[in-house]
Formats: sequence, structure tokens, C-alpha cells
Amino acid sequence: MSTDQKDLSYYRLRLKELLNNSFPEKANDQKFIEQRSLWAANAYEGAFGSGNSIEQCNEIANYILFEGLNFSRFDTVFQVVCNEFDTIMADEELRPFAQKMFPVCEPVFTRYELTDDFAYNTEFNLLYTELTGTIAIWIEENGL
Repeated sequence: MSTDQKDLSYYRLRLKELLNNSFPEKANDQKFIEQRSLWAANAYEGAFGSGNSIEQCNEIANYILFEGLNFSRFDTVFQVVCNEFDTIMADEELRPFAQKMFPVCEPVFTRYELTDDFAYNTEFNLLYTELTGTIAIWIEENGL
């Protein structure tokens, strides 16, 4: 494997940024981060060595780097908090509150088959409604 360290750190940083923002449950999974980054860097190198354009090489590497990471449970909880509960808290409280609600909402997600394109699925509206109800009940029982 001749993938140089610079390429590997580039992919590692891109993946970490996505995980920190949208997949906090995976943000500290170093094995996952290292493995995906290595695969993406190797895929880029292989695609480049096969004569693909830079654009094609980037597409291939990104597909591998971000595979299975298109639908974010955290982003969905954050979207619900921002859309449905933004009037009862300040803007700067929305993300921390969504982080607090994420574990509370985890059981709701288990009832759905979450695919990369789930946000475009008809079941997304059911999930959204169920998350809204779960958060509303939590607030009612615990306050803000």
C-alpha cells in the first residue's frame, strides 16, 4: 500500500467532520475512521492509476468514504428540534438540546429500516411525527 499519509489524513479529516456534525454516535470510532479513510485513499489511488479523471477518482473515493452515511439519525432529530421546538428556546440552545434528545429518540429509529435514501421515503413523515411526539412528551415530563 503506497497511499501517502497526506491523502489518508485528508480523508480522515473529511470523515471526522461529517461524523462530528451528523453521526455523533460514530465520531469516536477510530477503527471505523481509519478503515474508511484507508479504503477511500486506496480507491482514489487505484482509480487514478487506472487512468480515471481526477473528478472520477474523487467520486469513487467519496462513495467509499461516505457509504451508508447519507441518512443521519442525529440530523433528523436536530431537524425536528429546529422545526418544531424553535419557538421555546434560543437558537444557540437548539443543537445542544438535539444532542440531549438524541439518546431519548434512539428507540424510535429501531422501528424503521433506515437506508441512505430514507429521507425521501414515505415512512420518513411517520418517523418525523413520532420523533416530534417523543420530544414533546419528554419536555412535558422533564421541562427544558
